[in-house]
Amino acid sequence: MSNVVVIGAQWGDEGKGKVVDWLSERADVIVRFQGGHNAGHTLVIGDTTFKLSLLPSGVVRPGKLSIIGNGVVVDPWALLAEIETVKGQGVAVTPETLRIAENVPLILPLHGALDRLREEGRGAAKLGTTGRGIGPAYEDKVARRAIRLCDLGDLGTLGDRVDGLLLHHNALLRGMGAPEVDGKALLDALGAVAPKVLPFASCVWQRLDEARRGGERILFEGAQGVMLDIDHGTYPYVTSSNTVGAQAAAGSGLGVGAIDYVLGITKAYTTRVGGGPFPTELDNETGRLLGERGREFGTVTGRRRRCGWFDAVLVRQAIRLGGIDGIALTKLDVLDGMEKLMVCTGYRIGKDTYDRLPASPALQAKARPIYETLEGWKDSTRGARSWAQLPATAVKYIRRIEELIETPVALLSTSPEREDTVLVRDPFAAR
Repeated sequence: MSNVVVIGAQWGDEGKGKVVDWLSERADVIVRFQGGHNAGHTLVIGDTTFKLSLLPSGVVRPGKLSIIGNGVVVDPWALLAEIETVKGQGVAVTPETLRIAENVPLILPLHGALDRLREEGRGAAKLGTTGRGIGPAYEDKVARRAIRLCDLGDLGTLGDRVDGLLLHHNALLRGMGAPEVDGKALLDALGAVAPKVLPFASCVWQRLDEARRGGERILFEGAQGVMLDIDHGTYPYVTSSNTVGAQAAAGSGLGVGAIDYVLGITKAYTTRVGGGPFPTELDNETGRLLGERGREFGTVTGRRRRCGWFDAVLVRQAIRLGGIDGIALTKLDVLDGMEKLMVCTGYRIGKDTYDRLPASPALQAKARPIYETLEGWKDSTRGARSWAQLPATAVKYIRRIEELIETPVALLSTSPEREDTVLVRDPFAAR
């Protein structure tokens, strides 16, 4: 038995939802370990499309246990709304099917308000956050003033914790000329939501340890992508959590030795939402064509994604940082019918050549791609379920990508349908 971590190997939006859903059928427990409801996962099961933000993808599969780990920040109101949405689609989420780490930090209304206020104040220098309060909630966590799920079980002392939180936030809001937060109103809101979310609270690390010892298969579901990692991504245009494979251990309470395989999800081209460097971006007809064919709009925000050629340098870097053992290549069919394909094999910054994207924002902004041209294919790859169904030039494209990123393709996705998947190596049987 193997425990598998799934993470994005670009800037997010790589198609993790479908791959996680495909793997979840083989898993017993599915775990979210970082991020919040800023992450979007689209699952297509039969005639039903599920758009999940905070809930693990396993909730739509009967007999699976879904877990939200301590590394996630949870908006309790958004969580309850999402539970109601999937209930309307025929999926019942109960404390028997979903457990949330009792020490998970909460996203409060003040976090979203502060997030949006800051973005507005940045003007043209916006970071591109979703405005859902993810960053401010993580700030409160590391500053040791966060309200956690377990705090809702002791309303007698919750007032003191709220007062301590607002000592910081109201001073900040006053300095920004914004209205202060009413402590009593916030306390009342938390008191009202407490009985609705506390039944889901659990000692997650202990349950996961039991699952591991009992031989259950655990699937860890990451959000965003490695190049949005708070430490290793294109800072400051990053998310507020660690998105690398190692975070699955810290964000769930399970020892790192329990991770057997890290699968990196990678599009056959590159996309990015919001601001920040993007060396292979195509601000032309080809870029617009990729966006239209790939339906490149954010699941959560609806924002149009920037599109460009496959960046092998970026993905290779993400593989090294993320501890990735193999990749799942998605959206190959978007490239169908294109006569020539370009792949970035290096960067030119000034007079120097780089085989990595440097940490300096100034250098990142100056990075220009060095391209290798590959032959495209005319036949369709959409719906292929074996190598034999792929055009020879499509296979050559995949093999060249493997060479450049120095990592094998374990899965190949050829459409949004979960069964349109070519399995090269089963991550659960990898070791």
